[in-house]
Amino acid sequence: MKVRKAVIPAAGLGTRFLPATKAMAKEMLPIVDKPTIQFIVEEALKSGIEDILIVTGKAKRSIEDHFDANLELETNLKEKHKDELLKLVEETTDINLHFVRQKHPLGLGHAVLQAKAFVGNEPFVVMLGDDLMEDDVPLTKQLMLDYENTHASTIAVMEVPEEETHKYGIINPGEEVAKGLYNVKNFVEKPKPGEAPSNLAIIGRYLLTPEIFSVLEEQEPGAGGEIQLTDAIDTLNKTQRVFAHDFKGTRYDVGDKFGFMKTSIEYGLKHPEVQENLKEYIIQLGQKLATEQASTSKEEEIELS
Repeated sequence: MKVRKAVIPAAGLGTRFLPATKAMAKEMLPIVDKPTIQFIVEEALKSGIEDILIVTGKAKRSIEDHFDANLELETNLKEKHKDELLKLVEETTDINLHFVRQKHPLGLGHAVLQAKAFVGNEPFVVMLGDDLMEDDVPLTKQLMLDYENTHASTIAVMEVPEEETHKYGIINPGEEVAKGLYNVKNFVEKPKPGEAPSNLAIIGRYLLTPEIFSVLEEQEPGAGGEIQLTDAIDTLNKTQRVFAHDFKGTRYDVGDKFGFMKTSIEYGLKHPEVQENLKEYIIQLGQKLATEQASTSKEEEIELS
């Protein structure tokens, strides 16, 4: 069966970005001039996804507004012949988007469960907004190509430093059945330091069969008292095959402040409107910091002498 649908959970409170996210959806924070959630939607469309469900929560109305038509703005841009800006605005509206609200913040697994009626009896993709992925072939499309061969759930993973494995769901890989595609023995949600079965961490893309919903309905709360998607996938793996796809592209983690800032800089260095000025600023800033460091070192030498 063809993979046609994607689910984007966007109901989190965004506490890592307070106070900015007190009244604004974290997913609407911009990377240069584009909300992070728009990058996720664009990846889905480039992969051939036809219908997208965004799972929202309180204070997330701005996401729906962003992907809705704004006739006043569009009319203004037309009258002023700002055709390029008009095209950018119109690109965000001609999409088969659906919305459902997660009424209680009970975890990622619970958020995915809200998509049961939308998905029906079809395979589908879950795409998390904290991870922006870059590759010649979109990661979501890579998972869909795997599914054409395996007809099984496939989870995107990526190597991370061993000292960071406690931050992720980690797989215990089995046989490599194709290049970069592993059978999975089991999944471990945020293992304690030194207890991870590998350094292959689950990143924010999942292709799942619809049987995951019956598992989620019975899933007991796990880490943090929440219904964990990783735990449900581990349970699913006991009754049907689940594979892991080792992603070799570039992953940008925008889930915390430092990762968000790094991503903004790297995307800015590729943005045609700001890249040259940003490069010049970074060079000047580097020179300034080097001068300040040299001055500090000299003062410390004087104090010691």
